[in-house]
Amino acid sequence: MIKTDFLVVGSGIAGLSYALKVAQHFPDKKVLVITKTRADETNTKYAQGGIAGVTDLEHDSYEKHIQDTLIAGDGLCNREAVEIVVTEGPERIAEIIEWGTRFDKDPDGDYKLGREGGHSEFRILHHKDITGKEIERALLETVGRQQNIEIIKHCFVVDIITQHHLGYLVTKATPDIECYGVYALDLRTNRIIKILSRITLFATGGNGQVYRTTTNPKIATGDGIAMVYRAKGRIENMEFIQFHPTALYEPGVSPSFLITEAVRGDGGILRNLDGDAFMEKYDPRKDLAPRDIVARAIDSEMKKAGVEHVYLDCRHMGTEKFTEHFPNIYEKCRSIGIDVSTHMIPVAPAAHYSCGGIKTDVWGRTSLKNLYACGECSSTGLHGANRLASNSLLEALVFSHRCFLHGVEAVAEIKFNEMVPDWNAEGTTQPREMILITQSIKELQLLMSDYVGIVRTNVRLQRAMKRLDILHEEIESLYESTEVSPQLAEARNLITVGYLIVKGAQFRKESRGLHFNTDYPFKSDLLQNIVL
Repeated sequence: MIKTDFLVVGSGIAGLSYALKVAQHFPDKKVLVITKTRADETNTKYAQGGIAGVTDLEHDSYEKHIQDTLIAGDGLCNREAVEIVVTEGPERIAEIIEWGTRFDKDPDGDYKLGREGGHSEFRILHHKDITGKEIERALLETVGRQQNIEIIKHCFVVDIITQHHLGYLVTKATPDIECYGVYALDLRTNRIIKILSRITLFATGGNGQVYRTTTNPKIATGDGIAMVYRAKGRIENMEFIQFHPTALYEPGVSPSFLITEAVRGDGGILRNLDGDAFMEKYDPRKDLAPRDIVARAIDSEMKKAGVEHVYLDCRHMGTEKFTEHFPNIYEKCRSIGIDVSTHMIPVAPAAHYSCGGIKTDVWGRTSLKNLYACGECSSTGLHGANRLASNSLLEALVFSHRCFLHGVEAVAEIKFNEMVPDWNAEGTTQPREMILITQSIKELQLLMSDYVGIVRTNVRLQRAMKRLDILHEEIESLYESTEVSPQLAEARNLITVGYLIVKGAQFRKESRGLHFNTDYPFKSDLLQNIVL
């Protein structure tokens, strides 16, 4: 057993910034960060474009950023959450700069500000095309200097501990469900350990691996969302899965290499296979329309032509400018024989970001007492039906700070629950055939991509749910009889997330933002957030 005052699950921008602040505020208390692979293997690391923030008040304003966010969110944003993130964001950005994050500057020493789809002004701070990796580096270095933070790597959280584990019947209607900590599989010893905590923060990232084609790393299996749902916590808006319009098209390669939206912000033009620029047919903002519109436009062009990709034309941008701003994209393209100065880049949409997730209030509190959530696994109300580009890193910083502010006031009143039993693996055996697990994941990814993608129909959603029911039954049977492994736990979590996406999509009888159903092509004034 491990006991810790603060438990942080996830080592991306949300988890690390929270851990750092808590540790500095309470130098005498223990802060434990657990991550299921390496400390730097996070969704944060793969964020290319940058972080949005109003840092140039001469040309920009909070109200402009608020309006851009609300417009992108298509009527479902929580305005209070939007105002909080936009107005508190610049101060949080200043903190990560103080911790050592380096953003690109011009020769005069001013920050270079980029512009991406849906933004009315240049407000994106970036570090080349590896902004997330730079932020992760700075945070890990700063956290490493903090004496009372311990990071346990290769430790897979299996379940949230609640009254259910004390023998009580816990349902959605149970008042005051409490989080006492987690059960986690320590991959170094292959044993499940009990971790008790006063306060637990879930910063577990996204769920892109539920789809066959995604920009997310292999770890993005929706673990936090699935665990909260199983613990009878509230999940909302899971139908809003953002497909990034421009992932590099490489058949059979997963995860897909992201071609950041900043390339279009710098002048990249989408063209079909005939070489025609097509975005003006779909939106007056052309290539800088919000992601949901661009992704559907590309999907439409691909279906009309019966092809699997379109092109992103950067030939007119100049090699020097391109390599200065996007050196990693340039090298990646060159490694597969594409010279961006003479060739267009083949691109196609790929699952990229979950706008829904664990429902929280404006202090990051979930429906489970003593459990907070922030980052991509959470649903704070910021993104609504569609996330505005480069708002995700900003949201993670602002809400991790708010989780910190609320948690440090609450922690003194919370006691450890010493009645929690150890993990019981009695009656389980070693898995005899891993194919039962790996094939279930492949089936899930295939059905989600084919039936629950950018464009949906009632029939497709119905088929997806029937197949999900079978997969769920099979994996739960395996879970009951087999020793827990990361593969089994991830399969279980992915199937749960797939179910939540489909169920949310079935409930939403309209088309809004990232959810487009041809049977309900228009918006409804009656539907708001869908909580499961």
